[in-house]
Amino acid sequence: MASVRTQDIIEHLGLELVSGEEGVHRPILTSDLSRPGLEMAGFFTYYPAERIQLLGRTEISFVEQLDKKDREVRMAKLCADITPGIIISRGLEVPTELIEVSERHSVPVMRSQMQTTRLSSRLTTFLESKLAPTTAVHGVLVDIYGVGVLITGQSGVGKSEAALDLVRRGHRLVADDCVEIRQEDVDRLVGGSPELIEHLLEIRGLGIINVMTLFGAGAVRSQKRITLVVHLELWDQNKSYDRLGLEEEKMQIIDTEIPKITIPVRPGRNLAVIIEVAAMNFRLKRMGVNTAQQFTARLAQVIHKNENEDMEYGHERFNNEKNL
Repeated sequence: MASVRTQDIIEHLGLELVSGEEGVHRPILTSDLSRPGLEMAGFFTYYPAERIQLLGRTEISFVEQLDKKDREVRMAKLCADITPGIIISRGLEVPTELIEVSERHSVPVMRSQMQTTRLSSRLTTFLESKLAPTTAVHGVLVDIYGVGVLITGQSGVGKSEAALDLVRRGHRLVADDCVEIRQEDVDRLVGGSPELIEHLLEIRGLGIINVMTLFGAGAVRSQKRITLVVHLELWDQNKSYDRLGLEEEKMQIIDTEIPKITIPVRPGRNLAVIIEVAAMNFRLKRMGVNTAQQFTARLAQVIHKNENEDMEYGHERFNNEKNL
């Protein structure tokens, strides 16, 4: 998980720092925000002090109606030791008591000209992206017809060569060798490349090539949601591989399960074409067209029809023999 500090949201959202400058390096540990309405009324029993506190027109209007002593007490409770910051929306005037308390406790108080709802949405999106669980996987990530395909397999099996062939066929490279993955939601994994090797592809015997320089900006992209895993492995004569496509194999990355296809590799197989077709077939399945299931259903109908015909023929033969 990446480290996010109050200074980061100030820079990202262009916030005005009003007070508490010494606390701008406080860590933000959660993407959840708090609208401390009950706290302004004096109820601090379940105050989520570890969250960014967002004060809008409602909260500020209520504070202005309090007497000076109540304002001082509640502003002091609002500025806890673990509070990463307090943001005032709509460019509203910051209460003097809040400025004084925040300076004493080094709690950053910031101001934004945005409306409260829009500010909350942008801030939540930014924090969820930065605080999402992350991992790194050895493999290649390619965008094939809009499907983010993560190609995995042992070193030297041909992942980068397949990716190069896919790029030549018009698809886009996202990452080679090391794919950095973050889980932005329960079922949403987004992969990208480390900055050091972005747009680079390593081909054994050829070396490192820059895909964007060779094939143009349209041949690369910075990140892509991962929806399919294609695992390459050397062909094992003693292993039985799926020949119909009915088996649903999964690969778990962080807390998300991704559909996985295992493709055996041996000389003469065009991996790029097979992976491309796998991506197209995956798109068809998401659209409700499952060729393997349709074939199985059709085969079952033929078998059932033949069984009925055999039964009818048997009954007819039995009746003829009986009549004789």
